[in-house]
Amino acid sequence: MARPMRQFVECHVVEVIRALEPCECRHRDKIPDGGSATQQLQEIEDAARTLGQKIVVAKASNDEELNTAFELLIQQRVNAILVSANSYFDVRRNQIIAFAAQNRLPAIYQFREYAASGGLMSYGPRITDGYRQAGSYVGQILKGAKPADLPIIQPTRFELVINLKAAKALGLALPNSMQLLADELVE
Repeated sequence: MARPMRQFVECHVVEVIRALEPCECRHRDKIPDGGSATQQLQEIEDAARTLGQKIVVAKASNDEELNTAFELLIQQRVNAILVSANSYFDVRRNQIIAFAAQNRLPAIYQFREYAASGGLMSYGPRITDGYRQAGSYVGQILKGAKPADLPIIQPTRFELVINLKAAKALGLALPNSMQLLADELVE
């Protein structure tokens, strides 16, 4: 059941990047190894293939790999970046945002905190909703519920946040239709 929702989200993310770069896009994705990241990469590849887009994958899970990923993205002359959800990337958020800005690359991130910190845009669930759900689980467990009996709840609310200042710095004229779809515009 989780897979169709993720596919829907990943397809929308690829569509947003395509709207930014209507030419043949070569999207890049920075994805850590293993687990849900592997599934997310497959879903992004499927979405890109459905939309006739090509992607270049740059994996990173430590500082050395991140620098190598940056070099690969420059070498491949990518024209947009999709940064996947990952705690390592969250810690390196400012470094990733700076790389995108220095290389004039439109970038879309999974969480609004990136757009609020100067990234171009984000599309995904609110981190605070996840924390709220985790708190609900803890409360149920403290009241005696067995963790194995608790349902897995997928996010149902996704938000598009656009940083207009970052768009202007990149020289992007975002279509009004895209701005109207945004849940939040950062000025």
